[in-house]
Amino acid sequence: MRLVSIQVGEVRTHILPSGETWTSGYVKSPVLGPVAVGSTSISGDAQHNKKVHGGAHRAILAYSAEHYERWQQELAVALPYGSFGENFTISGLDEDSVCLGDIYAVGDTVRVQVSQPRKPCNQIYLHLQIEGIQQRVDETLRTGWYMRVLQTGEVVAGMTVTLVDRPHPEWPIMRVHQAYDHRRTDPATALALAEVEALEPGWRQRLMKSTS
Repeated sequence: MRLVSIQVGEVRTHILPSGETWTSGYVKSPVLGPVAVGSTSISGDAQHNKKVHGGAHRAILAYSAEHYERWQQELAVALPYGSFGENFTISGLDEDSVCLGDIYAVGDTVRVQVSQPRKPCNQIYLHLQIEGIQQRVDETLRTGWYMRVLQTGEVVAGMTVTLVDRPHPEWPIMRVHQAYDHRRTDPATALALAEVEALEPGWRQRLMKSTS
C-alpha cells in the first residue's frame, strides 16, 4: 500500500459552463514535496462547507488509486488524481478492504484512523461536468473515505501506508455505506453500527435517531 499522490486546495469561486459561480475547496492540485499533516487538516487545504467536510473527524479524504483505472475504462476519460476531491490517493486500498476504525501509518510518523465513508455530493459533477457521475459514484460505492489524524507529522507522495490496527474487521466501508443507507429498513444493523465509537459522531447520532 502506498501514498501515490497528495492533493490540496483552497476555497475558490469557479465559473461553471452555465455561467453560474461555484464556491468550494473541492478542486485540488497535487503537491510535490513534504506536506504537514495537522490534527484537523493538511497544510494548504481548506473546506467551504465545514458541516460535512474537514474538522477533527474528517481531516483527510482518501481515495483508491485503482479506481482511476476503472473510471478511465468506463468513461473513456483520463482523470488526474484528485478529481474526486481527495487529499490522499492510495494504492492497494479500497472500500472493500478498508474498515471503519482502521489505523494506518503513513511513513514513519503520521497515524490516521478511518472515521466514515464519504457520501458523494453534486460537487463531483460540478467539478468534472460528467453527466450522472454523482449517481455512478454512489452506485459503485467508489466514494472514498474520511480519516481523523491520531498523530501529526509530515508526509510525501511515495510513502508506504501500513495497517497498524483493525478493531472492526466486520465493518468494511462498503458495509458501513449499506447499513447507513438502509438504516430505516434494517434498524438492527444500523444500531450495531451506531455503537462503533470510531464512527464520526454525527453519523452515530443520525443512526441512533433513525432506530429510535
